[in-house]
Amino acid sequence: ANHSREGLVIATKGAFAALHAFCGQMCPNPRLPSSPVYGSNDWYWAYGKNSADTVRADAQHVAELAPNAANRPFAVIDDGWQPGRGADTAGTGTWDRGNEKFPDLPGLVADIRRAGARPGIWIRPLQAPADAPDAWCLTPRTRSVLDPTVPEVQQKVAADIARLREWGFELMKHDYTTYDVFGRWGFQMGTQLTRDGWTFAAGPSRTTAEVIDGLYRTIREAAGGSLIIGCNTVSHLSAGHFEICRVGDDTSGTEWARTRKMGVNTLAFRGVQHGACYVADADCVGVTTAVPWSLTRQWLDLLARSGTMLMVSLAPDALGAEQRRDLREALALAATPQPLGEPLDWHETVYPERWRLMGRERRYEWVGADGAGPP
Repeated sequence: ANHSREGLVIATKGAFAALHAFCGQMCPNPRLPSSPVYGSNDWYWAYGKNSADTVRADAQHVAELAPNAANRPFAVIDDGWQPGRGADTAGTGTWDRGNEKFPDLPGLVADIRRAGARPGIWIRPLQAPADAPDAWCLTPRTRSVLDPTVPEVQQKVAADIARLREWGFELMKHDYTTYDVFGRWGFQMGTQLTRDGWTFAAGPSRTTAEVIDGLYRTIREAAGGSLIIGCNTVSHLSAGHFEICRVGDDTSGTEWARTRKMGVNTLAFRGVQHGACYVADADCVGVTTAVPWSLTRQWLDLLARSGTMLMVSLAPDALGAEQRRDLREALALAATPQPLGEPLDWHETVYPERWRLMGRERRYEWVGADGAGPP
């Protein structure tokens, strides 16, 4: 009878509140940051064609647009800083220094701080360096990925993460580990997580979940007090290890239909995990000239008011007076705690237009004048 009464009380608050409460029961001890996380990430305008100079400009832009408060924004260096990073987007899995565009990463950290932002960086920890011994790799499946059950690989991952912390990075975004472990994206798995013959060097003594959990523990311990964003990580295994979890696929700085599909939809249907399991990251707002600002500003406004994490990608040629005004308002909201936003029409559409945000209902129009397709 008690359970029935409790269930009735939750039901009167709505399905969204019930799911949020359920997530809280599944993760009684989430690891959460002490203040809201927000700022810039250079991926959705630079797409790997970044440099120390563009990072300095990013840091200056986001620091100038952010509120003058103690909770400073992050400026995150995404993919593109590592040795061997070429036009084909491939990297060598070497993380002990920057490439010719990033000759002094500790010095760049200092520059980001001087600009008024906090330094963050991206890494793909299981990408194999070109000179990795065969015994370290997930062979015979592939030589491009490291096997997380190999002790030397565990030591390398720990050393790479610790080095970023020692350079001064206060936030680390680690990426691709689920794809690297399984060799497939989630939508490719179907009834089989991997193709036949897949195994770890350690053999069948541990489940895949135990192996992944061990990898996450290695990353967590090496990061020390730095914040961690798990990108392409397993949600329930991330909870309690990482402060932030990317809960959806990539948005876009060039194609609005993708941002609507991967951003709006993700926030609507995974937002219930925010604050209960980790900070939910529905991905960035790409501020570029490729997408009409009338559409992008709505995604910006929704994220800023949702109570979840707001990261923006700031193309320098897209920062006009209108964009700067809207960004200042959004970053000011994101810098302070807000109640979790609730989609109101999520039983009717995969891209909810009606939301309860900061105690009021707001409406958005996700389909532009040109229809549902790109841009």
